[in-house]
Amino acid sequence: MPSPPVPGVDRRLFLTSLLGVGAAAAGLSGCANSSAAADVSGASAAPLAHKVPAGTSLKIASYLGTQQLQFKLAKLPALPFTVSSWVNIGAGPDVINAFRAKSLDLAANAGIPPIQAHYQGFDAKIVAIDLTRKPSYLFATKPGSDIRDVAGFKGKKLAFSQGQAQGVVLLRALKKAGLAYDDVKLVPLTSNQFLTALQSGQVDIAPLAISQAPAYLQQYGSKGAHTIDTDVVDLLSLLWAPASVLNDRAKAAAIAAYIPQWAQGQVWQYEHPDVWNEEFYVKTQNLTLPQAQSITKLANKPLFPPSWDEAIKWEQETADLLAEGGFVKKTDVSSLFDHRFESIAARAVPAEYRR
Repeated sequence: MPSPPVPGVDRRLFLTSLLGVGAAAAGLSGCANSSAAADVSGASAAPLAHKVPAGTSLKIASYLGTQQLQFKLAKLPALPFTVSSWVNIGAGPDVINAFRAKSLDLAANAGIPPIQAHYQGFDAKIVAIDLTRKPSYLFATKPGSDIRDVAGFKGKKLAFSQGQAQGVVLLRALKKAGLAYDDVKLVPLTSNQFLTALQSGQVDIAPLAISQAPAYLQQYGSKGAHTIDTDVVDLLSLLWAPASVLNDRAKAAAIAAYIPQWAQGQVWQYEHPDVWNEEFYVKTQNLTLPQAQSITKLANKPLFPPSWDEAIKWEQETADLLAEGGFVKKTDVSSLFDHRFESIAARAVPAEYRR
């Protein structure tokens, strides 16, 4: 029997608000059947090609242009395929919609979007893992709030995106604080709506990426807004792709060739914080240098494990947590990983970034 829905939370409302009417209908249709929807076809088990065929191209997500900037600053070799478009997209629900529309082949996200896609009946697989050991998010209050800890969330309105990492961080923090879902009011939003919701008082609390906090506090700190730290870790940063893309032998080879440079770009950024502060945060995000330094000081050291066992365990715990709240059906997440790619990232980086 599936878990009962969270009191006061309408899953249809969540899907509609996060994904749009068409995608929500597709997701609900998939949930109505005992098997996945027609999109689910299963990824190929064929061995990866050793060379990328001429003429191969990929459409790759690069939110705020970070991927191109990493590659440029790190002076990485030219990719052995064409990137037909670098798509400025990051939020999990938006990525899923882009996958469905075939306007995107490969994306970087946290662990929850692949679970959400599976729940909607869309087949996509994880192809690379970067483990996160330190918190990447904190909780921000609306201006004038007197909330000081997670226990104070009881009875409050909390911004919640069930299809994004911020949603998992919130659910895990509530569980750790001993708060049940019906102790709070979860307000369905996507992460790009969180700041506006805080500013307007639509919500009392929203989980923000650490990199977002300085600008928010600069504007609203004088009006009583503040942040609440959490030790909840969103463990997974990952690359994933639709099964239909991975079933294409040429595109799968291109993805296998891309993963090493993705991993090396992450390492370069971590090892060159001063350059990244200036070139990304100051020049493109309009932060002050002290603000940029406060962000990179908290940066996670990249970790590309040769084995995905820990990642699979964490992903299963996340799926179970969502199922407990009635947000998704209980599922075995092992089908979300394409093990043909498992050790590629680890082989591309020095040993200190593998463990």
